[in-house]
Amino acid sequence: MSKFSSHNFKGQKALIRVDFNVPLNDTFEITDDTRIKAAVPTIKKVLNDGGIVILMSHLGRPKEGPAEKYSLKHLIKHLSELLGGARVLFANDCIGEQAGLTASMMRPGEVLLLENLRFYKEEEKGDEKFAEKLSKLGDVWINDAFGTAHRAHASTAVIAKFFPAEKRMFGLVMEGEVASAEKVLHKAEKPFVAIIGGAKVSDKILIIENLLERATDIIIGGGMAYTFMKAEGGQIGNSLCEQDRIDTALEILRKAEAKGVCIHLPSDSVIADKFAADAQTSMAPSNNIPSGWMGLDIGINACEQFSNVIKHSKTILWNGPMGVFEMHNFQHGTKAIAKAVAEATESGSFSLVGGGDSVAAVNQFGYADKVSYVSTGGGAMLEYFEGKTLPGIAAVQE
Repeated sequence: MSKFSSHNFKGQKALIRVDFNVPLNDTFEITDDTRIKAAVPTIKKVLNDGGIVILMSHLGRPKEGPAEKYSLKHLIKHLSELLGGARVLFANDCIGEQAGLTASMMRPGEVLLLENLRFYKEEEKGDEKFAEKLSKLGDVWINDAFGTAHRAHASTAVIAKFFPAEKRMFGLVMEGEVASAEKVLHKAEKPFVAIIGGAKVSDKILIIENLLERATDIIIGGGMAYTFMKAEGGQIGNSLCEQDRIDTALEILRKAEAKGVCIHLPSDSVIADKFAADAQTSMAPSNNIPSGWMGLDIGINACEQFSNVIKHSKTILWNGPMGVFEMHNFQHGTKAIAKAVAEATESGSFSLVGGGDSVAAVNQFGYADKVSYVSTGGGAMLEYFEGKTLPGIAAVQE
């Protein structure tokens, strides 16, 4: 049983770092509440024990101190609804007299949401005095914000030094994230396929290199596939290509061959005469795209080829889309991959989907509940799979 699950919060103030960095529209309505929903079980456990919950988060990237559009007060009503009508109080500052006074008057079963941490530059600077002021608000510190675990900020890492080891822990979101990532990175059942997509090779070099030590197969899709095609001497028309990464792509292919890792590139592509939803489209081999045309999705054969690899795998990591799935004409490849991952999961494979675009895709196509785990942290997950130590995880484990 985990430290969090076995802890009794009765009569204690739990200071929880959550990731409520959610998108708001022009009238301050939440357009995607995935991150808030994810934190609900952690909050409810503390409340059900008879504890008091004090929530801290950032929202957006305020440049010059407090700003209406970045205020967390816009989340109160929806948060209360998600918590079954629990009373949610708001402190219009995250430190200082009002926050301290409100926190001291809280009763068991109540929730206090503090104002945006990033209204203070000290938060992102990892300022120790600021972290200490925050720490005074709670008896225990719970880090449940995987989305910011790769940042050594005051509330995500530095604050840990003001709580003894038994009074700092992961919440359920962090526990799930860490357990799933560990399973894929260190306890993966073979065959293990990593599906890596997205626009640029440069964004994914480190993750691919780390996976060469672990995966049996690596599927490469999205815009980055064309840099590999060009590296192998292919004609890629006007497709996206990072000229300065061609040697890197060749090096990755060479290393993979030496390690016996099979790299799968898309055999064919859906091509377009311009980067637009109303472009003319056609099909072509990925290494023979006519000039003036660009690859914007993987083709029918590639979908079949990749799906077969996925269905024979026992562990699946998916990071990055196969094409410009935001446009209807170029979403077939990403959809086909989502379907294959869901089917493999149903047959007993363990699947972890992470990175903003892949998560958006499984949500959009209705497969989110058909994979083993959907990660809430894009950048954090990427850095974890690059083999880096994440400050937000280390702060709890040390």
